[in-house]
Amino acid sequence: MSETVHGLLNGRQSESLPIAGDFPLDENIAAEFPKGTKFLSANRSGASAWTITAQISVELPDGTPARYFVKCATEDAGRLMMEGEFNAMTELYNTMPSMVPKPYSFGKCKIERPETYFFISQFIDMSDRVPDPNQLCSKLAQLHCNSVSPTGKFGFHITTCQGRTHQSVGWESSWTTLFAKMLQHVIDLDFETNGYWEELDKIEKRVLSKVIPRLIGILETNGRSIKPSLCHADLWEGNTGTSYETGDIYIFDSGALYAHNEFEIGDWRCNYNKIHNKVYTRTYLRYCGPSEPKEEWDDRNRMYCVYYNIIYSVNHISQGKAVRQQ
Repeated sequence: MSETVHGLLNGRQSESLPIAGDFPLDENIAAEFPKGTKFLSANRSGASAWTITAQISVELPDGTPARYFVKCATEDAGRLMMEGEFNAMTELYNTMPSMVPKPYSFGKCKIERPETYFFISQFIDMSDRVPDPNQLCSKLAQLHCNSVSPTGKFGFHITTCQGRTHQSVGWESSWTTLFAKMLQHVIDLDFETNGYWEELDKIEKRVLSKVIPRLIGILETNGRSIKPSLCHADLWEGNTGTSYETGDIYIFDSGALYAHNEFEIGDWRCNYNKIHNKVYTRTYLRYCGPSEPKEEWDDRNRMYCVYYNIIYSVNHISQGKAVRQQ
């Protein structure tokens, strides 16, 4: 899909508006703006392996200048990614608007070959430096504590993705059930993508049949319960930014679902990101302490990390075997 989506930039399409810039602005994207909007320019902005991202500069009908962020992806996988991200970011924005660029719309481009989908949101000029631990973790704890699942269950109302990998997030009353389902799903995708590995298969089957029922299941037994918390679910430093204007931290590129809040920071244990620095986990735990049994927190964190590592392996198709065996 990455080759297909980046092929969109190879010359203007007949469905594109004749405006300044190196991004072909599709007519259906332009149609999402208020009637009378003047389009000044459309330029590529940022970098992405599986999508094209751009900044659109406009003059609104009342004369106000404004900038918007647009992301495009192709084919069925692109539809899942863009629709999932729009819904995920909308859910996050409705709960924590001070931390999320405002999402505006999702739709299908007029261009038919390749079939292309888009997501439009507020554009915020941001630094890509690693986020301040205190600000990030205090806001994240607010998100987790204040969010309320619309069904009272764990999961999400639509498929969401991490990178180009779709997640199995249909509603479940039990977090243990949902997490096992999610993990089985990405395990299956990993074998489909990177080939069968007998030793890994044996371990994963034991994890699903023995470890998860005991380690995660205990959170929901013997009178214990956990709250479904809205999680970003792909929160590494590359999906955060710090506003040049205000210094506020924003999060984006979400694969959101309602989950055990500790699931969120399982990603921070993975070695492939800079947020792996233990200061982030320690700071988060100051704002939102471990669930009971507290003495098993590190084991749960390790278990949640496994999920993110497997998705990383799926997303990196050409080097999946090497990623798995590191």
